[in-house]
Amino acid sequence: MTKSSTLDAPAPAPVTPQSSGRRSATRRDKGRPVKSPSALLSKAGVTAMLGLATLYTLLPLTWLLLSSTKSREDLFGTNGFALGDEVHLTENLGHLFTADGGVYLRWLLNTVLYAGVGALLASVFSVAAGYAFDKLAFPGKERLFSLVLLGVMVPGTAMAIPLYLLAAKVGLVNTFWGVFIPGLVFPFGVYLARVFSASYVPDEVLEAARMDGASEFRTFCRIAFPMIAPGFVTIFLFQFTQIWNSFFLPLVMLSDQDLYPVNLGLYVWYSSALTQGHPEDYLLAVVGSLVAVAPLIAIFLMLQRFWKSGMTAGAVK
Repeated sequence: MTKSSTLDAPAPAPVTPQSSGRRSATRRDKGRPVKSPSALLSKAGVTAMLGLATLYTLLPLTWLLLSSTKSREDLFGTNGFALGDEVHLTENLGHLFTADGGVYLRWLLNTVLYAGVGALLASVFSVAAGYAFDKLAFPGKERLFSLVLLGVMVPGTAMAIPLYLLAAKVGLVNTFWGVFIPGLVFPFGVYLARVFSASYVPDEVLEAARMDGASEFRTFCRIAFPMIAPGFVTIFLFQFTQIWNSFFLPLVMLSDQDLYPVNLGLYVWYSSALTQGHPEDYLLAVVGSLVAVAPLIAIFLMLQRFWKSGMTAGAVK
């Protein structure tokens, strides 16, 4: 009975290479997450947006660089992205720095003073104010900080006319200080400094310094400020870029060309080329714009390590 039942039982199906391959593939697929079409479309959309942003950033710089290598005739007679001659680039740079008695170098020096010194002092003030708002207790602290946040929301162009009226009251119109002093106020930098202080400076370290007899000023300079160094660099880069690209405030405040920053001087050359029939000024504006961009690129490359670490403040606890 047992023998016949054993003989009558169906034999197991033979395992072929194709079936074993399908089974192993099925096991591997079960361990992998299957990407849905919506996820693939989302990834493609993000990639496309990043590509468009890259083109938006690089194409104007490429046009500036290529146009600066052309003569005045080639600038208007050839394709905008056609390569010129490096000899013309050298000639254009020499003409740029000697035109109108070398006024472009004066504009460049003014911009370095407005943006470099102004951003440095504004960053120091912002870090000190942000540290005070975070670590110190004084009456009306949160109300004052609310005013700082209100200043963040007000665009700089809306403040140009009120600043001009205030400068006219104290006699700072058409002076270096009329453009320099407003750049020392940076509400967004104060907000960032408070965030950096909360992320980088432990309260226990400050309490230990105070117990050792250190004053508040010494505690800030010797302990807190070095800890907020990445935030300081980040604030400096933001304010430096903002002052370097400032246009409307100098336009309202200044009438003496010797006090112009680069942006306003280039605007004067461009307007002269369009309205007064001086086409050579158009080439000066193009080459001058290329030279004006170079310091921004250089300073970001030099400080990008500190800037990246500052931008990730508080991301990891």
